[in-house]
Amino acid sequence: MNLDLGVIGNSAVSALIDSRGRIVWSCMPRLDGDPVFCRLLNGDRDDIGIFSVELEGFARAEQRYLRDTAILVTTLFDDSGGALEIADFAPRFKQYGRSFRPMTLVRRLRPVRGAPRAAIRPRPAHSWGAGRPERTRGSNHIRYLMPDLVLRCTTDAPVSYLWDETPFAIERPFDIVLGPDESLAGPIGETCRRFFDNTRDYWREWRRYLSLPPEWQEAVIRAAITLKLSNYEETGGIVAAMTTSLPEAPDSGRNWDYRYCWLRDAFFVVRALNRLGATRTMEDHIHYITNIVAAGGGRLQPVYGIALEPDLAESTVESLAGYRGMGPVRRGNQAFEHVQNDVYGSAVMAATQAFFDERLESPGGARLFERLEALGARAAAAFDKPDAGPWEYRARARAHTYSAAMCWAACDRLAKIAARLDRAGRARHWRGEADRIRAAVLARGFDSARGSFVESFEGDSLDASLLLLREIGLVAPGDPRFLGTLDAIGRSLKSGDFLHRYDAPDDFGAPETAFVVCSFWYIDALAAVGRRDEARALFETMLACRNPLGLLSEDIDPKTRALWGNFPQTYSMVGLIDSAMRLSRSWSDVL
Repeated sequence: MNLDLGVIGNSAVSALIDSRGRIVWSCMPRLDGDPVFCRLLNGDRDDIGIFSVELEGFARAEQRYLRDTAILVTTLFDDSGGALEIADFAPRFKQYGRSFRPMTLVRRLRPVRGAPRAAIRPRPAHSWGAGRPERTRGSNHIRYLMPDLVLRCTTDAPVSYLWDETPFAIERPFDIVLGPDESLAGPIGETCRRFFDNTRDYWREWRRYLSLPPEWQEAVIRAAITLKLSNYEETGGIVAAMTTSLPEAPDSGRNWDYRYCWLRDAFFVVRALNRLGATRTMEDHIHYITNIVAAGGGRLQPVYGIALEPDLAESTVESLAGYRGMGPVRRGNQAFEHVQNDVYGSAVMAATQAFFDERLESPGGARLFERLEALGARAAAAFDKPDAGPWEYRARARAHTYSAAMCWAACDRLAKIAARLDRAGRARHWRGEADRIRAAVLARGFDSARGSFVESFEGDSLDASLLLLREIGLVAPGDPRFLGTLDAIGRSLKSGDFLHRYDAPDDFGAPETAFVVCSFWYIDALAAVGRRDEARALFETMLACRNPLGLLSEDIDPKTRALWGNFPQTYSMVGLIDSAMRLSRSWSDVL
């Protein structure tokens, strides 16, 4: 199993569906909730935590997204020539002047050849796979009673067949709605047709306003939709991935919960969507950031819950065996306790757009600037202090070069914002702080003997985040110091066509897999220094590593090209978008 999964969602809930059309992961009532479907982390057990449609005489399956939507279509073929189509989606569209995005999954079954026989098996779980819900039944629904949630499965298929999981001939279309314990407002068939049509039209309309490059459009659209699904729209938080505890490498113990909002990752997501013209998500995330800043008094954690929760206490879940039996399964993430000084730059850079973008409904003003100044003060004081770094070392603290550079970015952007607001005195202050930090980074984060920037002040190792020094504007792409860094990273961190995060062992030893976004950073750096042919070749390699539905996880095995780590990984999809936008020919070259 190479994470051949599709994702559906509506920016409130999501689900992962395997290549046979089985829902194997879905958290409710929101993206970081209890996994109602948890087979993905349950050692592939089929008795609980799965929603399957089991075709008798199953022979093969085909899967695709309905073009430019978040609607996933799986076709199951039996060994006697029959075929059954399942269309899965989470409703999302405009209704009554606002977004309709209920805690609901819809499954539409349609026979496309013959009258195939199948058993419909909804088997939700609760308490992280430890409990089976009590059931009650009605004339056209089954209720699943859990400690903190009640789900209703409404259908126009015979309820007895779902209750007993009885195989039956599917001779006409059937619909299944799994969601809150509420009656549907209309007949199920009519309701599901309306949900389907409106959701399809929503995504295609959303796509129409994307500023796409002429090349690789299908890949960019799929990545953009996936990023949109990772946005918890109610608050503006953006999860790093839909999952927890998918290991970074086999039996590595590197199993983490990524269903939270890392300010670092979210900045890159927002920037990528902004480059595509999807400004609403960016504006929502700015509101999320301002709420955090207002509550924190200037101090920021690297990660928060999607509804601003500061406490993400980490624990091990004993009731689930783990992906392919590779535990542990973790809930929460210790990173919320870390000191990661780069976060101040991430937050300020994410908010900077509000002061310069006339498209936004709520432009930045004096109040937001004053709150951001508190972050700048933190950055100016902390830039040369030890922290856990961007890779979140758990047992080691250093003054990381990337963290210092991001502190510079915080002060640099504040100087630009102050100038925009005609606050000359504050602009001079922040420019002075930025110059002071930049001078320290160049003096202490660069190894002149090696001809390269290094991972930490006065250090001697490398890490891939140094490629971003050009990206944030600390150095120009043609700067000999950056060119030397690019060459050194290519020699030390590259494994085949893929890039590792760093070249020194960490808390768990030497990493086995490559971090997907780092390869995209390397591609972008190559393009920036004029090595475009090399960059395009590597980009095509990365595209070939996506799963059959165009999605990427966190990590990749350089030898087998198998995908590992949490999925789908927003960082990885951001890398794809950024590289495509940089490498594509321009429209003037095409038209």
